[in-house]
Amino acid sequence: MDRIVSLLPAATEIAAALGLMDRVVGVSHECDFPSEANLRQRVTHCPAHNAGMSSREVDEWVRRALRENGTIYTIDEPLLRKLRPDVILTQKLCDVCAVGYGTVARLAETLPGPPTVVNHEPSSVSDIFDDIRRVAKVCDVPARAEKLIANLSERVENVRERAARIPDRPRCFLMEWVDPPFCSGHWGPELVEIAGGYDPLGRKRQPSVQIRWQEVLDTQPDVIVLALCGYNIDRARRDYEILRGFPDFDSLPAARRGEIYLVDASAYFARPGPRIVDSLEILAGILHPTEFAEFVSRGADDPRVVHVG
Repeated sequence: MDRIVSLLPAATEIAAALGLMDRVVGVSHECDFPSEANLRQRVTHCPAHNAGMSSREVDEWVRRALRENGTIYTIDEPLLRKLRPDVILTQKLCDVCAVGYGTVARLAETLPGPPTVVNHEPSSVSDIFDDIRRVAKVCDVPARAEKLIANLSERVENVRERAARIPDRPRCFLMEWVDPPFCSGHWGPELVEIAGGYDPLGRKRQPSVQIRWQEVLDTQPDVIVLALCGYNIDRARRDYEILRGFPDFDSLPAARRGEIYLVDASAYFARPGPRIVDSLEILAGILHPTEFAEFVSRGADDPRVVHVG
């Protein structure tokens, strides 16, 4: 039976959704779902993780670490060797999201076997589904992937078909970072589109980038969703207070109409695994609450999405 080490929270969720958690022997420092992942040994470390830094400090630290070291993570190589994985799940999508593919691939070549390294590099919803297939194929459970993807696809099409009947398509700024401001990228604008909105600042199938605040003022979004990379709702609340202090924030239609939302991006939007479909449903409930009443925020204690203004 394959021994799996997952260096990516989304990959851990994919493994779990495929019924493979009993094979997972090691995970990254950020893998926290399902709860069983917290019982596995942590193979990576990041000094900035839960270090209490502000968003501005995190951004500056990441830029400096990447410039000086080429990475922000360290791998516990002795532990990885002890775990003797047959399969390592990693990614090439983002240097900030997890250990880089090149680092993992070079290390894997020195391990017994050597283990198969499975790369995740999605830029769309269909790419995420392909990643599920890729993990299932390597772990010899392809039928489970097709069953899972069929269920996820049915939920996506449910939202797409219902949203397509709604003529109103609000301008939605899906914000990936506040200080400094970043727009959404990769699958983010696609989720907004399927849910019946339009993200004028989003970069579909491309990396998120830093933008000028003036660009947000120029596009006059009807809705703002703070889907801050790696942040849960409590952490996002602090950055919402920073956002409210930006010049002319109160002049935006979203601010005037009270259409501002915080989501748990750590669990959903920034994690390209099965719960990306939950992210789509959350957006549908935000953009069209009458049509998608079942997805609307359940109040201030909703762990998925909170309406703040």
